[in-house]
Formats: sequence, structure tokens, C-alpha cells
Amino acid sequence: MQRYYVPDHNWFESEVSLTNEDAHHIIRVMRQQVGDQLICNHPNGQAAICTISEIDDKKVIVQVDEWLEADNELPINITIVQGLPKGNKLEMIFQKGTELGATAFQIFEADRSIAKWDTKKADSRYKRYHKIIKEASEQCHRNKMPELKQVDSLQNIIASSQGYKHILFGYEEEVNNKEAHTLGKALQQVNLGENILMVIGPEDDFSKEEVELLKANQATSVRLGKRILRTETAALYALASLSYHFEEMER
Repeated sequence: MQRYYVPDHNWFESEVSLTNEDAHHIIRVMRQQVGDQLICNHPNGQAAICTISEIDDKKVIVQVDEWLEADNELPINITIVQGLPKGNKLEMIFQKGTELGATAFQIFEADRSIAKWDTKKADSRYKRYHKIIKEASEQCHRNKMPELKQVDSLQNIIASSQGYKHILFGYEEEVNNKEAHTLGKALQQVNLGENILMVIGPEDDFSKEEVELLKANQATSVRLGKRILRTETAALYALASLSYHFEEMER
């Protein structure tokens, strides 16, 4: 059953209004009719089976039939802070990261980022990234869509990280360190419901100054396996590890 994420202002008790791209998708792509069912997700994480009661060219009205109890979110909250990579790697990180359970994403232009953030194209990029996250959330039946935060400096991100119990960063130098603090060891210190800030460097890893900044703010460097990972793989490795640790191990 197709799932749609509907903004709060489109919910009216037991009636929901779907507009814009969602309405187009229902009418033109899915070719649904009055009486057909779909799932609507509220921003608070609740989802409901709904029946279409009215269709016009720009709007679809549905009635809530049944609220669902399934919770498909990770039992911890993890924000991926990604050093700006080159090419289309961000799209892969947002899509697959959404499927793997990320709570939020934030980009920073790292000292060693090859690509540069073009502020003139920021609006169109955010719209593209938001669409990717939305479609991935629908596909994997997330209760909530991950938040896409505004691009900021690493210094500002760390300075505003008081709400995170744990700050981790995947550091390439840990791969050859016999006394490395592994991600597995770090996760043993995390309890259900806590917030994690996971910082991933760009293609050429963190600069010395960035590492000093992170460590000065009680961030823990961790090894993400024994192999050197591409930047677009590192965040996904961390998310998959968290999913296994907190969901499949049934902690």
C-alpha cells in the first residue's frame, strides 16, 4: 500500500488532504479512485490507513480508517554530519541513510572537501535532496522522515551539539591503530533513546585542525572496520552497525 508523508496543516481530525506532488502521484501515477486505500504519515510519526473519499485535479481527500501501531524507527537517534563530498555522493548517502534509519542529516564544507557548496544553487539542491529523502522514507515505510538540516561549519555544528549524548567521528587513522577505539566499543556505551552525532569526513578525511576541534569537544574517534572506506560508504557502515547492534541484537 502506497505511503505518503503529509504535513501537519493538512490533517483535520479524521480527514486528510493530499496536495501538490502527492496528489499528482495518486491521480496520475497510481491512478487511484474513490474508495481505494493508502497510508498517510503524520509528522509526529503516527501512520494511518486511509480511504479516498474525494478527488479533483489538484487535491485528494481521504478519511482515516485505522491508526497503525508499527514503529519502524531505530531505538536511538542518530544525526549524520557529512563532510561535503564531490559528485552525486550526497544523493546516495541521503537515500540509503534514510533506509538504514538516520534521524537527521547535516552537511559541512570540510577543510579537505574537494567540492564547494554553491549557495546560488542551494534552494534547488535542498528540494532535490528533500525529494530523495521523502521517496526513500515512503519506500522503506519509515514512521518519520529524516530531517535535512542547513549546511553549516563544523565549528558551529559542534558548538550547538549540547543535545547529543555521544559525538563520534570515523577517523581513517584509527584503521592502523592497534589500540583503536572501535565503533562496537563505542556503541556499548550508548543506551536506548539517546542521541548520537556521527561525523564523517570528506574524500581526503579530516584535517589536523578538525580532529583537534572534535577531540577538544569530547568527540570520540572510532574505527569503522579494518578497511579504508569511501566517504559515501562510511556513514552507511555506521548506520548498518547501529541497526544490527540495537535492533537485531534486541538490546
